[in-house]
Amino acid sequence: MDIRDIDPRDTTWEQDHARYRVYFWEVATVTAYEYEVLGEVDVDEVLTWTSRYAAERGWAYTVYAAVTTDGDGPGLIRLAGVLGDPFTDA
Repeated sequence: MDIRDIDPRDTTWEQDHARYRVYFWEVATVTAYEYEVLGEVDVDEVLTWTSRYAAERGWAYTVYAAVTTDGDGPGLIRLAGVLGDPFTDA
């Protein structure tokens, strides 16, 4: 991990509340379950719920922030969990 100082003036916007997408991966049956989390929720709450829900079922997961940029349309930024395609070895 590389860490460096930054100038906080290099951004043009910020948003206090995010939309989150949570994908649960049931690898044994090659099944995905997708949810969107809305409202004034902190990422720590989302991660706590997600890890508990996945552990109870024996699933893997990925948590994303849902982002919309000008001209590009909606997209996802991975925050935690599985990187890439969880069904690659299924």
